Amino acid sequence: MEGTHPVNKKFAAALSGGAVLVLALSGCGDSKDDELNSWANTVCDAVQPQAKKIESANSAIQQQTADNSKPVDVQKTDSQAFQDMSDAYKAIGSAVDKAGAPPVDDGQTKQQNAVKELNGISTSYADLQKQVDGLDTNDQGKFADGLKSVAGELDKLSQSGNDALKKLEEGDVGKAMQKQESCKSASASPTAAAKNE
Repeated sequence: MEGTHPVNKKFAAALSGGAVLVLALSGCGDSKDDELNSWANTVCDAVQPQAKKIESANSAIQQQTADNSKPVDVQKTDSQAFQDMSDAYKAIGSAVDKAGAPPVDDGQTKQQNAVKELNGISTSYADLQKQVDGLDTNDQGKFADGLKSVAGELDKLSQSGNDALKKLEEGDVGKAMQKQESCKSASASPTAAAKNE
C-alpha cells in the first residue's frame, strides 16, 4: 500500500480537522439564566454521545492508515466512519432543532441556521461515503487517486464555514453551554484528536 500511504495520512489529518466543527457547540464562561441553562443542558446532553461517535470514527480511520492497509479494508473502514459521522451530525442537528430557540436575541434565527448547517454537514459526509463505496479496490493506483479526491473533499468540508454554529454559541448561549459538564466532556476528545495531527 506504499502508493496510498501519504494519501491516507492526509486523509486522516483532514478528518481530524473536521471533528473540530463539533467544538462550535461549546462556548466559555458562566451564566445565571435558568431558562438558558436548561436549554443548554438539553443540547449538551444530546451532543455528548454524538461527539464520542465522531471521535470513534476519527480513530477508526487513523488506525487504518498503516502502510500495509489493504484498499478493501480502508474502503470498509472509511465508509463506516463517514456513515457514523453523517448520523452523528444529523443527530446533533435534530437535538438543536428539538431544543427550540434559545431564549436570547435572534435565538430562533441562530437555531435555524445551526440546524441547517449541521444537516448540511451530515449530507456531505453521506456523499463522501458514497464516493468511498464507489472506489475501485482492485486497482491500487485508481484507489489511491480516488482516495486523494475524497481527501480533498473532506478537507473542504473540515474547513467549511461554521458561522451559524459560532453565532449560535455567541454570548450568553455559549456561556450557558460551557457551564454544562456534558458539553465540556464532549469538546475534550475531538480537540485531542485534532491536536494529534
